[in-house]
Amino acid sequence: MTTADVTQLLRAAEADPAAREQLVAAVYDELRRVARRILAHDRARFVVAPTELVHGAVLKLVAQQQISARDRSHLLAYCGQLMRQVLVDQIRRDGAAKRDGGTQVTLVSSIAESPRTAIDFEPLHEALDALAVVSPDAARLVERRYFAGLTVEEIAQLDGVSPATVKRQWRAARAWLQDRLGSP
Repeated sequence: MTTADVTQLLRAAEADPAAREQLVAAVYDELRRVARRILAHDRARFVVAPTELVHGAVLKLVAQQQISARDRSHLLAYCGQLMRQVLVDQIRRDGAAKRDGGTQVTLVSSIAESPRTAIDFEPLHEALDALAVVSPDAARLVERRYFAGLTVEEIAQLDGVSPATVKRQWRAARAWLQDRLGSP
């Protein structure tokens, strides 16, 4: 389905539940790819499967009265935020039940990139919250790249900046996070 089709479904989804279902179906495979990428490294340590992660995000999305996304890229960015919320909620529930040393995720810059280093998700979540205080734009960029799987070009278009600017901001945000998390 094209970006224009997704944009039309977004507009129709405001008033038509059937269009909302079509919208979810249109981006479902893409959301699963993002979820698999997020959970790929050390998957055995996770208590949530990619399908469950996507379903949790979709349930949060569908439960909303209004979807505040303009186009496909905005929708994927928003779904990335929802996936992060689902992971945080699940990790906190599991952490309350048993203390197992944390859940590992991999911070990569795109879906196609191979994992570089495992990172505990809870400290990553806390670091992203801290980054949002220092630089909300950098935190939003990390969410868009990591949780939504958007490309540099898609983010540049969303923000109205050049891809070179996004790449520079991405390098700075990753360096800040790596410093905060004590990663190599």
